[in-house]
Amino acid sequence: MRFAYGTNGFANHRLDDALAVLADLGYDGVALTLDSGHLDPYDGDLAQQVGKVAARLAELGLGVVVETGGRYVIDPRRKHHPTLLSAPEDAARRIDLLLRAVRVAADLGAEAMSFWSGTAEPDVSPELAWQRLTAGVAEVVAEADRYGVRLGFEPEPGMFVDTIAGFEELHARLGAPAALGMTLDIGHCRCLEPQPVPDCVRRAAPHLVNVQIEDMRRGVHEHLEFGRGEIDFPPVLAALAESGYRGLVGVELPRHSHAAPAVAEHSIGFLRAAAAEAGITKEAKR
Repeated sequence: MRFAYGTNGFANHRLDDALAVLADLGYDGVALTLDSGHLDPYDGDLAQQVGKVAARLAELGLGVVVETGGRYVIDPRRKHHPTLLSAPEDAARRIDLLLRAVRVAADLGAEAMSFWSGTAEPDVSPELAWQRLTAGVAEVVAEADRYGVRLGFEPEPGMFVDTIAGFEELHARLGAPAALGMTLDIGHCRCLEPQPVPDCVRRAAPHLVNVQIEDMRRGVHEHLEFGRGEIDFPPVLAALAESGYRGLVGVELPRHSHAAPAVAEHSIGFLRAAAAEAGITKEAKR
């Protein structure tokens, strides 16, 4: 079991400092959200910055997945906008970000690049939303094929594709492309999936390329520290191990930057104990 931590939970740290803290705590990797303060995808010197981050990751022995959920990275006034479901001229800006992220992921040697659908405006019909989504994702898949990057599409509560079933429909509508895998957020499973969380892991297993983890309560999309929600984690980690998943399992606590080092330390201790209870031994770093 290889644990990572999301940089969106270290928003008050310089990226280099955050990476050092996580390596010191014994994390195996990092979920790196491209954002204004952490490897800005619109930086005019992006190639050089990516090179520096790649070298630092290698020095610290950290694996990486690239995340694209920066809140205001495109529009400084509207959170997570525009989306793949926006009008074509606006969706093009989201697609451009995702294409940049694919190339960054390739240059970092990332294990996956993660993204989601976004929300649809009230006047967009479900079928039009599907048309826009599949068209946009097809462009990202083509770029991922060119660069040899694995994509992890994340069902997200409140968004157009919010469940494992929604991902499965998207995958089928696109003709089951090999480059398109799934990012599974363990907390989201507890929040809104009808199945128990370990069963969600088993259902998603054939598509898994990235896993996010935190505690959560039923019906409430709030990322909680471990032990403050309703999830029993040893069976979840056991299901992941039994599924054959060997990617990073990344803690996602984006609203805990004010206490990032302490929260990260508590999180790795909790996950190690849960893994031990599940009978899982730690794998060597890649």
